[in-house]
Amino acid sequence: MTTRTPLLPPPPPRPPARVLAIAAAMAVGAALPVIRTWMLQFGATEAELDAHLPGDDLIASPDLVATRVVGIAAAPDQVWPWVAQLGQGRGGFYSYDCLENLVGCDVRSADRVEARWQDVRVGDPFRLHPEVALEVVAVEPGRALVVRGAVGVTGSTASSAGAPPYDFTWAFVLRRGRDGGTRLVVRERYGYTRRGAALLVEPVSVVSFVMTQKMLRGLRDRAERLAV
Repeated sequence: MTTRTPLLPPPPPRPPARVLAIAAAMAVGAALPVIRTWMLQFGATEAELDAHLPGDDLIASPDLVATRVVGIAAAPDQVWPWVAQLGQGRGGFYSYDCLENLVGCDVRSADRVEARWQDVRVGDPFRLHPEVALEVVAVEPGRALVVRGAVGVTGSTASSAGAPPYDFTWAFVLRRGRDGGTRLVVRERYGYTRRGAALLVEPVSVVSFVMTQKMLRGLRDRAERLAV
């Protein structure tokens, strides 16, 4: 005798497309602050986020701070030469050269330390592009390099006509790790000088995250390879 299978209840009606769209938008909206924080604090510990670093005093009350960190299995004195030669027309940025060159940066990231690029001094230009440069404002050989300036939508710097509505410092700081290696801390500080600056800086900070995380890994890989 065959046992009859009871009928299953009908599936619930599918929510309207508008309800699904609203739910998806709410989920994205809830996730954005978490993603933003992760991008601004990539790789950093609480102690590194709270640390006072060279260059912090230049913008005492920043409106946006990004602190990104990578651990490197090499001593600070082995990492510093790679930091010292950062910049367009020098060692590059160890990031996505192809993307930088799409906007005419003419960057070629070095795979070796070059003696001709090791002399970096306060007042030197720190070029991002052949026609765009920040300024070196602090150098502590073996420990820190700090540059200052800003770049607007059109590529103008803070000293040019149509200057961007914010001030900016970019610090590269080497801290000795507990294992004898190096913690490379890269900190960006933005101080808004005009209303609406956030509309420019927020997208800039996203682009900066994409390029910086690659730079950190690129510099780490180069330093570790030669430290072996």
